[in-house]
Parts: sequence; structure tokens; C-alpha cells
Amino acid sequence: MPKKEQVSSLQIAFMIMLFEIGSTPLFLLGGKAKQDSWLAMCTGSAAGFILLLLLMWIQHRSLHTDLIGMLKFHFGRFAGSFIGGVYCLYFAYQSMRNVRDLGELTAITMLPRTPMAVTMLVFVLLALYAIWKGAEVIFRLPEILLPVMIFFYIVLVVLLGIMGSIDFGRLAPVMEGGLMPIVKAALPDIVSFPFGQMIVFLMLWSLWEKPGVPVKYTVNAYLLISLFLIFMNALNVAVLGPTIAGISQLPFLKTVRTLSNLKFVERLDILVTIQLFLGLLIKMMLFYFCSVKAIAELTGKPAKWWVFPVGAMIYGASFLERDYTQHIAIGLGPSLRLDPVFQVAIPLLLAISILVRSGFKRSTS
Repeated sequence: MPKKEQVSSLQIAFMIMLFEIGSTPLFLLGGKAKQDSWLAMCTGSAAGFILLLLLMWIQHRSLHTDLIGMLKFHFGRFAGSFIGGVYCLYFAYQSMRNVRDLGELTAITMLPRTPMAVTMLVFVLLALYAIWKGAEVIFRLPEILLPVMIFFYIVLVVLLGIMGSIDFGRLAPVMEGGLMPIVKAALPDIVSFPFGQMIVFLMLWSLWEKPGVPVKYTVNAYLLISLFLIFMNALNVAVLGPTIAGISQLPFLKTVRTLSNLKFVERLDILVTIQLFLGLLIKMMLFYFCSVKAIAELTGKPAKWWVFPVGAMIYGASFLERDYTQHIAIGLGPSLRLDPVFQVAIPLLLAISILVRSGFKRSTS
């Protein structure tokens, strides 16, 4: 029998951090709360942490089993397989969104004359190659990429501080409109993106070299990256102000372009673009991998059988949206409203089924 692929606790922690970064710094999440957008991020991350505890508990009660196995066990073979198939499409759809983000970001910032079809094909082929090599190769990437990415973010923040661009006075007055605008900005939008997307780790924790969940590493990674994302939201407002940050298409790029007055270095926005490429590529790759892993388990065929068909489907679907405006409108509209079904509702049903089954076993014993 082929050796089962396994990953370490540190690799899972690094993957969580890089996955959660993804494309998140591209946008001012919680922008409806204006200068309190960072508080909306705090609220969203707190709600996401409760969801994370639920997901870890589900995985702890389903040792050595991933999401597809859980669905088939708790909902029955037919219904569980059907819901698992829908999850395959959901993961592929999320991967497609990141492919389109990569293509649009490349066209806007670096290669405006290169057809997006070419750049998106390159990114899909990179992900395809990594997935073909297996989970152990995928989980080695964050060990290399995350320290480099964090280092460059630190450099940019230090340069912004040296230039005097950061004015945290722009975050005042705090809670000017009360608590409700903050809660409305956070729920469900910020929970759905990015924190609720931790649902993918119900497909991945079973790869851990030990049974269960690396709780300490998972929680620490989540808390660290939540603080980072909260700070980045506050930074965008502190540099641009709530009005400009709220209407900017890519606020962090605009933030870094305020460093153009520096005389010894230019085009730091390219550095930011590369960092976003890395985050988006990892996120796209992980959703792609989960879709392949899910359909392989549903069909009983090796995962390598599905790497090319799923990749072709993701690449083809990335052209369905007419332009970047429609892409963002769908992503921040209907897509976010559908996410809670996959990220919250179905995990809650799984948790209820686990409790009912455990109660039934106790009563019969």
C-alpha cells in the first residue's frame, strides 16, 4: 500500500497563517464601519474563533476522517455523498475566484499588455504541479514563503513609519456610531471572508502526523494572523483616512504608493504585489487541492486522476465573469451570503449529529 501523506504541526500552523493572509490585505474589510473597520475585524475574528473551536471539536470527535468521511458517516451514504459533491464544487469555485484575482491583479499592476488567459493559465499550472506532487510538497511551501512575506510586510510598515505617513488619529473617534455599525460590518461578511474559510482544514487536519488536531499550533496561528489582519486594516485607515481607504479599489497598494517620495528606492508597490501573489497562490492551491481530495474520496479513484479535470474546470470557470467589477460584486455580494451555509450551517448539523449519536450510545450502554 502507498505510504499515507503526513504533515507536521508547524507546517499546519504556517499554512493557516499564509492561507488566512491570502488576498485579505487587498481590501478594507469592514469598510462600512469607516474608521472603526479595525473593530469590525476584531469582531469578525472573535466570531471566527468560535467557529474555529467548533471545527476543531468536530475533527477531534472524528479522528483520521476528513470532511467527506464525516458527511457520509453522519448523513448517510447517499445524502453525505451529495453534500460532499457540493463541497467539491464549492472548493473549486473558491479556487476559481482566487485564479481570477491573480489574473486581475497581474493586469492592473505588472503586466497590463499580457492577456489574462496566459497569466491565469500559468498560475493554474503551478498549482497543478504542486498538487500532483502531493500534500507534503504543498505544506512545505509556507515554511519558505511565510517568513519572507512577514519580513517584507515589516519592512514596509517600518518605512511608512519613518516617512511619517501613519497617523492613528485618523482612527478617531472610536465607535462614533455605536456598536451596531461595527457588528453589521463584521457579521456575516468578515466571518465569511477570511475567517470562515477555515472550513477547508476539515479536509486537511486528517493529514496531521498524529490523530486529531494540533490545537496549540492551530489556535496560536489563528490568533497571530488575526492580530496581523486587524493591524493591516487599521494601517490602511491610518495612512489613507477612512474615506479614501473605503473607496479605493486596492487600498494597501495605495498605502504603499505613499512611499513614492523616498529617493533611494522606487516601485515598492511591486513588492506588495508579489506578496499578494504568494498569498493568493497558496489560497487558490489549497482550495484546488481540497476539491481534488474530496472528489477522489467520493469516487474511490486516486487523486491524480482528478488533478487535470478539476484544474481545467477551475481555469474555464475563471472566465465566466465579464470584468473585475462584476467579479468583485459577486464575491462581496451573493458569494458572501452563500458562504455561511458551507462554513456554519453544515458544520453545526455535523456537531448536532455527533452529540445525538454520542448521547444514543450512552443511553444504550
